[in-house]
Amino acid sequence: MRSVLVASLLVILAGCATSHVMVGNARPAISPSQVKIYLHPPEKYEEIAILDTSSQGSFSFTQQGKMDSVVERLKAEAAKLGANGILLESTGDRYGGSVSTGAGTATASGNSAWGVGTGFSAAAFQKVGSGVAIYVADR
Repeated sequence: MRSVLVASLLVILAGCATSHVMVGNARPAISPSQVKIYLHPPEKYEEIAILDTSSQGSFSFTQQGKMDSVVERLKAEAAKLGANGILLESTGDRYGGSVSTGAGTATASGNSAWGVGTGFSAAAFQKVGSGVAIYVADR
């Protein structure tokens, strides 16, 4: 039982991981609150890593909440690498499965049977985002 619980926890944690690919040199870690989001490249900057994340496992239900989760995860990963900026490259939605529920009753008598049921299914989408962790010297 304990091993099943540990395995389930690892799967959940792995699903919400932010990944990075180093393309430059890391710097000493900083606070995520010091990381600024850029929609356009600043005049001078140094690339540190390519970042990728999603809102999977964030417990956010609104689109804005999911996007906030993506941005916070990108900032946290950039901060670990000493980047004080993220050049945001893309955001979007990704299918994350569906949630279904249903209920019904059935009656059988002799050679006949009948039943009544109802069900509901909804697609679950995650927000995704990617960018480049950068260091901007003149902010």
